Amino acid sequence: MAARGRSIGASLRASAALVEGWLQRSRQRRALAELDDRQLRDIGVTRAQALAEAARPFWRGGKT
Repeated sequence: MAARGRSIGASLRASAALVEGWLQRSRQRRALAELDDRQLRDIGVTRAQALAEAARPFWRGGKT
């Protein structure tokens, strides 16, 4: 029974970390889309690239 409890706890922690990662990714993409052209130039990203990244679903990670 104790092993099962740890397994459920580990699953809950992993699920919470996954959701937190999704929220963080969503916030970062929204912030990227809100940068002005000068800021985008400073980081080497075009407006089109920023908008394309911002349009990606939150559950999609890096480049695919």
